[in-house]
Amino acid sequence: MLHPIFLILISLILMYFGASWLVKGSSSLALKAGISPLIAGITVVAFGNASPELAASVYAALSGHGNIAIGNVIGSSFFNILIVLGISALIAQLKIRIQLIKIDIPVLIAATIGFMLCFADRQISRFEGGILLFGLILYMIIKIILARREKSVEILAEVKNSVPDQKIKWFWAIGIIIAGVGLLVAGSELLVKGAVAMAGALGVGETIIGLTIIAAATSIPLLTFSIVASIRKEYNLAIGNVVGASIFNILGTIGISSVIHPLSAIAISSIDLYIMVGVSLLLLQLLRTKYILKRDDGIFMIGVYLFYLYYLWPK
Repeated sequence: MLHPIFLILISLILMYFGASWLVKGSSSLALKAGISPLIAGITVVAFGNASPELAASVYAALSGHGNIAIGNVIGSSFFNILIVLGISALIAQLKIRIQLIKIDIPVLIAATIGFMLCFADRQISRFEGGILLFGLILYMIIKIILARREKSVEILAEVKNSVPDQKIKWFWAIGIIIAGVGLLVAGSELLVKGAVAMAGALGVGETIIGLTIIAAATSIPLLTFSIVASIRKEYNLAIGNVVGASIFNILGTIGISSVIHPLSAIAISSIDLYIMVGVSLLLLQLLRTKYILKRDDGIFMIGVYLFYLYYLWPK
């Protein structure tokens, strides 16, 4: 049992630094290419925060562990919304802007329902993956257009501050990106191998491991990012990146993984999918009241996640 735990812990370190280096290198290249910090914050940072999920799901798909690949995305959606936002709300009451309710969360709900329809036969083909990727591209275009129209100085400052201003030469930036990708690949391999070994040691299915351990492990960079944003009182950034990462995981991670290798995950239950939609609807309902995610809400969300773990784990 110690061996798989060791593999998972090492993978956490590798994927954390891999995601961090990928964001730093990509941000530097983007700024050198003349891309505004605002656009870089919407695209590069969002991609970097979701890169561990992408790396783990792609490796799982190529290794024939479709249940882990899909379970990772579904479980990350639970963890990101309930735990990452829950902990962030405990640190500070999160005030949000109305665009999150009018656009981003409805897109998250629509993306979840779209994924459920594609996954009705418990498979995601290359064509279906392409549809999901098209949805992500469309969403990013809309975000960029809206960002260029943004007038709030506070929000613009938050997004720009999320982009690491690395004043390094372009070849060092490329080197950092390559190193980051390498760490993500190595970390995803160790994570999947450790999770599969842990599933065997505990006598549980790979799906449960994907929904819980792998999902939580790949969400650590986003958790760290959101905690720091909450401490700095950058509330829009704390919530927006969680919702954005969840959208990227559903449309991008599953889309890219299935285009590379069609996914099959017969062990994913309909209940998990319904809960996935329910969690997004819960977030929308909590935020619609006063545009604030309160500490009581954070406690409730963490409690919901713990209850889900209790339901999921074999008795």
